[in-house]
Amino acid sequence: MISRRDFIKLCMSTAVSMSLTERLLPLVGQAYGEKRAVKPPVIWLELGSCTGNSVSLENAVNPSLDQMLTDMIDLRYHWLFSAEQGDGAVRAMLETVEQESGNFWLVIEGAVMTADHGRYNEIFRRDGQMITGLAAVQEFAPKAKYVIAVGDCACFGGPSAAHPNPAGATGVWKVIQSKVINIPGCPAHPDWMSGTFAHLSLYGLPELDGYNRPVMFFGKTIHELCQRRQQYEDGIFAKFPGDQGCLYKVGCKGPVTHADCPLRQWNHYVNWPVKAGAPCIGCASPHFPDGMMPFYQHLPEIRTPAVAANVQKFGAALAALGIGAVATHWAAGIFARRIHKHYVKGTKPIEPTAPENLTQVKQELDDLIRRQNALLAEAERLPGIQKARSKKKLLARVNDFLRAEDKSGDEG
Repeated sequence: MISRRDFIKLCMSTAVSMSLTERLLPLVGQAYGEKRAVKPPVIWLELGSCTGNSVSLENAVNPSLDQMLTDMIDLRYHWLFSAEQGDGAVRAMLETVEQESGNFWLVIEGAVMTADHGRYNEIFRRDGQMITGLAAVQEFAPKAKYVIAVGDCACFGGPSAAHPNPAGATGVWKVIQSKVINIPGCPAHPDWMSGTFAHLSLYGLPELDGYNRPVMFFGKTIHELCQRRQQYEDGIFAKFPGDQGCLYKVGCKGPVTHADCPLRQWNHYVNWPVKAGAPCIGCASPHFPDGMMPFYQHLPEIRTPAVAANVQKFGAALAALGIGAVATHWAAGIFARRIHKHYVKGTKPIEPTAPENLTQVKQELDDLIRRQNALLAEAERLPGIQKARSKKKLLARVNDFLRAEDKSGDEG
């Protein structure tokens, strides 16, 4: 069995000649065969959602869905994939909860409906009574070894919790005491699910970020990994969807969305929205969709726990400090990891779904200071004349970008 370090490198690999699951299945099978891991019994509950994550998993090829669900996990219940329906399927699920208490995994797809004691979402019948998703999650979660939320609805409420949210939809983590592993996305990529499942089987809990997302898939922003990143650096911006250039000005939320879509891509590694000319709408974000709208209007402000600054003013302040255009981009990139949308036309202001913990904030501030020191040290080594000439050119380009107006005539 490969080391955990090599496993993480495999999951983060840019090679797409074969699916991640195709590479992981032999490793998982070997571990099961050598008794170094046990195939986990899994209960998959469908709550308030469109079944998009199950469909995403069903679209996996090489291996097929049935190979993944039988060779990697022991799927005991899934309302869509179970061979048996009705009382027999429910009986198998309840027997697993009792007989495999402390061993089974609970995978939850879809938001938990909390209004009217959860009656907006009833998922199975027991002893003649309809059981709500809320009641099932609260009953099963304390007995599960791992609780895994797949898709943005299960993780943070997602589209199900969009304004005005009459059903009281919310993320799983808000209604239970157990730790929840969040695999967001609308839908989640098959690799994010299979990679997390494999890590849990072979090594246990993966490294998680402040929102309990696996760092191996959600450790960097889409902007950091994007194929159009160089166009951003060069100041080449698309004027409309489908145009050449960075899509930031037409609403791309890549700077504030953590996911590896540019490397992973979709439909068996064929394409992804930005490559096809459409801006990222931030579907893996804890603030999707309300906090990401309007989808085709660029982010107007940088907001952090300590800073709320207009992008133009912030760029001008950095220029006044003499750090230059490179620093403007650097600082914006750092702070953009904490951008949250204001009230804008067509949306309603919402509270951040998953509050940042103090540890994460401290890590971000330490990282900010480290990068600032590294940047200033590098700047001191530049020849004075060359620095002065390049600074004027780069500042002019960046200031032109930061002063750009949207089509309505309002300044961004």
